[in-house]
Amino acid sequence: MKKNREHQFNMLLREIRKEYVGNGPKEITTRLVGPWVISEMKGNLTNVEKFMISSREGQRMVHEARTKLVKQIYKDPVVLKKIEEMMDAKIVSIFTDINIDIDTAMTIYVFDKTLQC
Repeated sequence: MKKNREHQFNMLLREIRKEYVGNGPKEITTRLVGPWVISEMKGNLTNVEKFMISSREGQRMVHEARTKLVKQIYKDPVVLKKIEEMMDAKIVSIFTDINIDIDTAMTIYVFDKTLQC
């Protein structure tokens, strides 16, 4: 049952990222831990971003743009509602970052209660 809920969350994340970013991560691993949902996403960068990160300035620009974009996505009440309805809990905060060098993003969703598997 737990794996199914994690899989459903992965599918929702892929849908959201595809809609807002234009492509979804190639691989998503999600774990439910108490009130947290922890998602690791690999293969996020577009071909243009991969080209841009060949320079130091390009790396900075891609990291900054990705970080701002993802934070903007989670300000959308429609996105928050989809996530909260799926988890049957309210989001308290969201922490997110991307490591450009290894093309891996991590997002931690903190909810107002322990999540049931």
